[in-house]
Amino acid sequence: MRIALASLAILMIGSIGDGARADPYRWCAVYSGGDTGGGGASCYFWTIEQCRASVSGVGGFCAENNFYDGKPVVTPEERGPAPRAKRAR
Repeated sequence: MRIALASLAILMIGSIGDGARADPYRWCAVYSGGDTGGGGASCYFWTIEQCRASVSGVGGFCAENNFYDGKPVVTPEERGPAPRAKRAR
């Protein structure tokens, strides 16, 4: 019985969260491998200009991120200070 209650509690706590989010960055830099034959992608650009600056001189191109969810990224500065924990008396 305890195992069933513990399992139920874990499932309930897991369902409280907002779930997984897609990638908030709109642009990906897809780098060419050159002579090494490899390639890679980096999807950490908010603007196409940032992406183009990243591939400039090293080869590659920019493409839209297929996992972009359209939700803005909230930085810690925009979020503000963390709420202070209340101390028990």
